[in-house]
Amino acid sequence: MPTHLRTCPLCEAMCGLEIETEGEQVVRIRGDRDDVWSKGFLCPKGASLGQLHHDPDRLRVPMVREGDEWREVGWDEAFTRCEELLHGVVAEHGRDAVTVYLGNPNVHSYSLSRYSGAVPGLGGISVTWSAGTVDQWPKNLVCAELFGNPWSIPIPDVANTDLLVVMGANPQASNGSLLSYPDLIGELDRIRKRGGRTIVIDPRRTGTAEKADEWLPIVPGTDAALLLAVVSVLDEEGLVDLGPVTGRVQGVDAVLSAARPFTPEAVAGWCGIDAPRIRTLARELATTPRAVVYGRIGLCNQEFGSLASWLVEVVNILTGHFDTEGGARFARPAIATISSTARRRGPARRGRWTTRVRGVPEVLGQAPLSCLAEEIDTPGDGQVRALITIAGNPALSAPDAGRLQAALPMLDAMISIDNALNETTRHAHVILPGLSFLEQAHCDEALWGFALRAVARWSPPVFEPGDRPEEWEIALRLGAILGGARADEIDVEALDDMWFLARAARHGLTEDADDRGLRGPDRIVDMTLRAGPFGERFGEDPDGVTLAMLADHPHGIDFGPSSAPLDDVLRTTSGDIELAPESILSDLDRLRDRMAAPRPPLVLIGRRHVRSNNSWMHNIPALMRGRDRSTLLVHPDDAASRGLSTGDSVRLTTSAGSVLAVAEVSDEICVGVVSLPHGFGHGQPGTRAAVADERPGPNTNELIPPDALDVPSGNAAVNGVPVELTPA
Repeated sequence: MPTHLRTCPLCEAMCGLEIETEGEQVVRIRGDRDDVWSKGFLCPKGASLGQLHHDPDRLRVPMVREGDEWREVGWDEAFTRCEELLHGVVAEHGRDAVTVYLGNPNVHSYSLSRYSGAVPGLGGISVTWSAGTVDQWPKNLVCAELFGNPWSIPIPDVANTDLLVVMGANPQASNGSLLSYPDLIGELDRIRKRGGRTIVIDPRRTGTAEKADEWLPIVPGTDAALLLAVVSVLDEEGLVDLGPVTGRVQGVDAVLSAARPFTPEAVAGWCGIDAPRIRTLARELATTPRAVVYGRIGLCNQEFGSLASWLVEVVNILTGHFDTEGGARFARPAIATISSTARRRGPARRGRWTTRVRGVPEVLGQAPLSCLAEEIDTPGDGQVRALITIAGNPALSAPDAGRLQAALPMLDAMISIDNALNETTRHAHVILPGLSFLEQAHCDEALWGFALRAVARWSPPVFEPGDRPEEWEIALRLGAILGGARADEIDVEALDDMWFLARAARHGLTEDADDRGLRGPDRIVDMTLRAGPFGERFGEDPDGVTLAMLADHPHGIDFGPSSAPLDDVLRTTSGDIELAPESILSDLDRLRDRMAAPRPPLVLIGRRHVRSNNSWMHNIPALMRGRDRSTLLVHPDDAASRGLSTGDSVRLTTSAGSVLAVAEVSDEICVGVVSLPHGFGHGQPGTRAAVADERPGPNTNELIPPDALDVPSGNAAVNGVPVELTPA
């Protein structure tokens, strides 16, 4: 029985796997104990890759919709239909009537992570949409403003810290987010064993909070005020010490001045954390030699996401825990990423265009995803008439999802690169399925930019896909068709050469980077390995790493702890950390106004489970068995005041919509807060997801108003939404 060594592609943990097969069947998956990175760690999602591959509902051939009926077609016919649809829209309405949506799985796909940009790039599409404005855009904006690059994201050095403060993150379920670390939840035990502590600040007693040394319940959306109070204490008690970045930070006085009114006594009632505990937290962070604050999605997708994300970096810098062991550091990955080679470019790009209907300014090239529905259903010049979705399900994941679901049938053309007939792709005219994760090679790229250990791994396919095209070929063909080419005249190899040389040029390389006879993502992987800090450097270091060398090390190559020097990262105009950007400081007035306003009696937050990955793992039997996980968490006091018990059917209502849910009464949630997981809302007509349809669950995004935004970044504010709860 053969055993295949493989990297799990599902999240930042990037676990090494041993996959046993018999013929074309996966028999068993377990952690690879010899993997240089994960050393045998594995979560339930990775163990289910076999079921994901064998899923009978997974699409394996192109599909064309005619009315309400789907039929399977060959690839030539599918691309010809794409040509008819796209060329028709462009001819009648212009190229601005076409747009592209990129979903979360793009980052995790061997092909799409490197080639999905070819669709809008070759197609000449200037406006695209993505899941980024739902879960992380404040983080990118903050890094662009402070460090000059939206992808230069500081990483908490959890392997060496003695005080880890976790805000808005739940590694027990996510295995880390914008933080690559194997068995991150197990590291909490190791921190404790070396005498350290972990503090979790969250409105819910998550699995991570259960493992931590202390849980500080906080009112949703008040994290920025809490962190401002910490800064005010640092200033008041003379605890500010920039440590390693002394002399490299501009704007410290402006930040301290802005924080002074937000004393612990001024914010305690609003945050739900006592003033003495806030003061102690500030002192703990300032006096612990190795400490770090880690803030993630719960900080990003709230009303003050940019302020909260910015203040995480501010606190780490002001307490001397930046660019130092045990604090926050920049990664130095073995694979040369675009962010590691970016040129200095000055302030963050903002407001170069606005959305057509609502006039919302773009931020870093993206507009709020909640604007997409109105761009489709509102007539007028520039109305979106054609949509291409790539590995995404915005009908479930976009805020104001009900409006988007109603808008999608209005499109003249919709094409999806996707393996599922789901809540979004059921509206497509053509679906172009890619390969399963086990039918293609794998080598992570972007995720190593979130790790403080330099490791490289490449995995060959477990199963041969036959004559089906890979996603990189699909993306090149579709981009060329969108750009005006005839479907039967496309030279994929020529397009691949052009795409590769453009990528090489962004790394400052020339055609000399192409001398191995490789194609597609293999060629890009080889180039970025050779161009990386441990690479062969195109002949300069014969012992340096290449793709061929990596293929000979199936358990990976570990180059050890690795962090980038500050001067290799900063791309600001000044060359220093610019701590007080006006785009973020100006949002403090909005925060003051909100603190002065009456508090809603009940607010909604999201959650996720270790067996769930947005909406695209809900058709896996092994992950969906057991108790229902799409319930509404309600605190006992809130349940009692409404006469509710566990198992009762309840109705949730906001200004955007209303859904039915099943109550689960639990003291793991704060009073005045209810929690509903995202990614559900299955069971809709025209989909193929037999397992997911058995437990459809409510779609929490139908409750999110389109104007619920973090203003500086345009990110959706899906946490802290006022909601009414009544018995159904």
